[in-house]
Amino acid sequence: MRKNIVIVDDEPITRMDLHELLNESGFNVIGEASDGLDAVELCRRLKPDLVLMDVKMPLLDGIKASKLIMTEELTKAVVLLTAYSSSEFVERAKESGVMAYLVKPVEEKTLINTIEIALHKGYEIQNMKNEIKIARENLEARKIIEKAKGILMTKENISEKEAYNLMRKVSMDKRCSMRKIAETILLNER
Repeated sequence: MRKNIVIVDDEPITRMDLHELLNESGFNVIGEASDGLDAVELCRRLKPDLVLMDVKMPLLDGIKASKLIMTEELTKAVVLLTAYSSSEFVERAKESGVMAYLVKPVEEKTLINTIEIALHKGYEIQNMKNEIKIARENLEARKIIEKAKGILMTKENISEKEAYNLMRKVSMDKRCSMRKIAETILLNER
C-alpha cells in the first residue's frame, strides 16, 4: 500500500520537485502547503502517514507546526528537510517530536531511506501507544471489577471467588462486559 505524504515548503519549485521524486519512489503525495499554519490544517483534514516539512516558513515555522502536528497525532512521522543546520534548529527540532532532520541539498536515496525509516518508527510508536492505551483500560477495568467484588462480598456475605463467579454469570446472561456489570454494582451503591 502506498504511503500518503504531505509536503510543506514555501518554495513552489521545491514542492514540485519533491512531489515528483516521491511519486516516482512509490509514495502518494496527498497534499501540499506553503506555510506551517496551512500544514496543520491540511494534516487535520487528511491525516497523512508522513509530513515532509521545511523549517523556515511564513506564519508558523516548520518546527512549531511539527510540534502541533505530532501533539495532535495527525501523522505517524514528520521529517524536517531544511537548509538550516545550526545547533539551535536541531535542538528545537528534538523537542518537537520529529523523526528526522535532513539538511538540503540531500541525495534522493538518503531522503527516501530516511522517509522509510521514519515511517517504520512512526508505526512502531503508534503500536506502542495503542498497547499502552489497552493496558490502561484493562487496569482500570480490573480496579472497577475488584471494587465491585468487594461490595458483593460484603453485601452478600460470599467469598471472593463466589462474587467473581456471580459477576461473570450476570455478565454472560446480560451479554455485556464484566466491567459494565461492575460499574452497575458501583453505581447502585451510591
